[in-house]
Amino acid sequence: MMRTLLVRGLIAGLLAGLAAAVFAFVVGEPHVDAAIALEEAHAAEEAGHHAEEPLVSRGIQSTVGLLAAHLGIGLALGGLFAVVFAVIYGRLGGFSVRTYASLLAGGAFVAVTLVPFLKYPANPPAVGQTGTVGSRTELYFVFLALSVITAGLAVTAARSFADRFGSWVASGIGILGYAVVMTVCAVLMPTVNEVPDDFPATLLWDFRLASLGGLVVLWLVLGAAFGTLVHRALTPTPAKATAATA
Repeated sequence: MMRTLLVRGLIAGLLAGLAAAVFAFVVGEPHVDAAIALEEAHAAEEAGHHAEEPLVSRGIQSTVGLLAAHLGIGLALGGLFAVVFAVIYGRLGGFSVRTYASLLAGGAFVAVTLVPFLKYPANPPAVGQTGTVGSRTELYFVFLALSVITAGLAVTAARSFADRFGSWVASGIGILGYAVVMTVCAVLMPTVNEVPDDFPATLLWDFRLASLGGLVVLWLVLGAAFGTLVHRALTPTPAKATAATA
């Protein structure tokens, strides 16, 4: 069964990565180009000449590089998604395969993407300082780890309370506990704000909205594709059921 789940997780991850890449190319890349133009203009003003050409052309970055990055991320997430699905399947109630996949995709989106994004949102080119890249990355991954661990503990707590209070109340307790803990973590962890005063607020908003939209597409397609593929693999057809009965 694990091999079946893993193969279908990788396929679903590829489909999700492809969909997210198309979304990023159509919706996100125009905002990236606008931010790069601002960055190059500022660099040219400071240096007194045209900025140097990058080692990899912008055309390659926005097409082949964009697709390769999203497919790689999709493959990795698809494999992890399949492993986590195998661990939780059948343990949270008598839901269908598609419902489990949808719940896992929704929960993963919140814990892995949305909550860390709200604390440390993505920044376009020309935003941020080169010397603080390492510290900003560390803060993001620390907050991401806290979110994932807290989500896991919330699910465990909800399961332990289910027999005593019922599934709905237990789920509410888990969600509330996660929200409270992550709110405290967000308040206590350092805030990073390196947006220049002259950077267009509309461009910043559009870029971040497009970045979040791409992640929504990624998790949405991953959950839907995985649920569909695994449903077909795990649900016995009438012919298989008859043969098994015989």
